[in-house]
Amino acid sequence: MTTATEPTAEWTPGAAPLVELEGVSKYYGNVRALEGVSLQARAGEITCVLGDNGAGKSTLIKIISGLHGHDAGSFRIAGEETRLAGPREALDRGIATVYQDLAVVPLMPVWRNFFLGSEPVKGRGPFRRMDVDLMRRTARAELLRMGIDLRDVDQPIGTLSGGERQCVAIARAVYFGAKVLVLDEPTAALGVKQSGVVLKYVAAARDAGLAVVFITHNPHHAHLVGDRFVLLKRGTMAGHHTRDRITLDELTRQMAGGDELEDLRHELERAEPPAPGGPQAVEGEDEERPRP
Repeated sequence: MTTATEPTAEWTPGAAPLVELEGVSKYYGNVRALEGVSLQARAGEITCVLGDNGAGKSTLIKIISGLHGHDAGSFRIAGEETRLAGPREALDRGIATVYQDLAVVPLMPVWRNFFLGSEPVKGRGPFRRMDVDLMRRTARAELLRMGIDLRDVDQPIGTLSGGERQCVAIARAVYFGAKVLVLDEPTAALGVKQSGVVLKYVAAARDAGLAVVFITHNPHHAHLVGDRFVLLKRGTMAGHHTRDRITLDELTRQMAGGDELEDLRHELERAEPPAPGGPQAVEGEDEERPRP
């Protein structure tokens, strides 16, 4: 029978990061997707990676989750130099990734999606079958432990809101022993209320001892929960800050483009029209006045 393990990550000051990237680069032919990017994910902390579309966030996720290898730099897990062979090895090493589009089957019940691909079984030989009762009980208990009180775990997961589906995915990762949780834009398609629900459970994962890597383009959401902030721009690092060293206003300014946005504002400003009755208006009247 498939069993889960509790997260063993415990944060202590000065402990090695559970995941650390140093000067990591990734190229696709002549295209530079990432260059010289560094990141630390520590147990009990949330590291926010911010960037606009095309900044390199997706490539960074693929490297951490083992989908793609890095071409340069250093990738360490718990202080050990690593080159992951694939997503399965990343999971075995305790790195769980929750993608924005969520790998769920909408018509299957919540408990079935909770164990999708890792179903516990009972019986032997021709009598071997899934342990449905255990899956129902466990899904219900683990969701409640994370503070998620669903009406019925037998309801199709497609009937849940986007925020509730994200929360089920987070609870699943915690149950199956993830030490590092990578979240790909979990609030991107959600309203204000549902985003707040997801952020609450992101913080709950942090409090459970996980190292959370929170990918987002929303500085307001990042600053609410983040401990560290990595800003990406066109595949390179545009900044790295800790929570006590940057305000929300400054984080928003840097995320929006900073000095580039200010230059654009000046370019788009209109010249003020002349005041009525001013010198230009008088000259115009003199030119249009008929001559005797």
